[in-house]
Amino acid sequence: MIKILVVDDNSFITGGLEIILGTMDGMEVLGAAENGAEAVAFCQTHEVDAVLMDVRMPVMDGVEATKQITETTQTKVIILTTFDDDAFILKAIENGAKGYLLKNNDPQTIRNAITSVMQNQSIMQDEIWDKVKSALVSEVKPDLSSLQLTARELDVMKAVASGLSNKEIAKNLFISEGTVANNISALLGKLGLDHRTQLAILYLTGRVGGGEV
Repeated sequence: MIKILVVDDNSFITGGLEIILGTMDGMEVLGAAENGAEAVAFCQTHEVDAVLMDVRMPVMDGVEATKQITETTQTKVIILTTFDDDAFILKAIENGAKGYLLKNNDPQTIRNAITSVMQNQSIMQDEIWDKVKSALVSEVKPDLSSLQLTARELDVMKAVASGLSNKEIAKNLFISEGTVANNISALLGKLGLDHRTQLAILYLTGRVGGGEV
């Protein structure tokens, strides 16, 4: 059973999500919070598996709440918002968000995202990633030489940054999907990253979490 906290300052949103997710097999909604501070306090005092987190809220926004929850608990945070602002997306990812979805998604898509995140996958809608990527690639290409990566590791990073799936990467590089998955896991460990979206941002910008490589 996946235990969920819904965080939004709009009670209609939280109420609706509580009802919808509460009827789905394998999902248990523990409650709702109306701002980031409440969410942090709840996650620190309850066993919460996943948080659906809005961004713009009073007292504490979802980006800062994501940072505090990620740093102090094992809870995984999925940003669920109407805003697709580049700065919010990047900062949320830097702060440890495992997913970023817009609220106009259907309930099944949200459920699938929660399930995927609990399987240690990162989730970002294609249109959001395309928007972020277009903003990032306008910058000067970073020098990644200090990372001391092999040519194959750089090829895998480039493919991830292009938004390719493991299957597509395997086909392009003439290796198995298992090898791709192993390469990505090894890269994440080597670079101290949590998920492939951070890997993509590092390749495109030379930084993750606000620091240069």
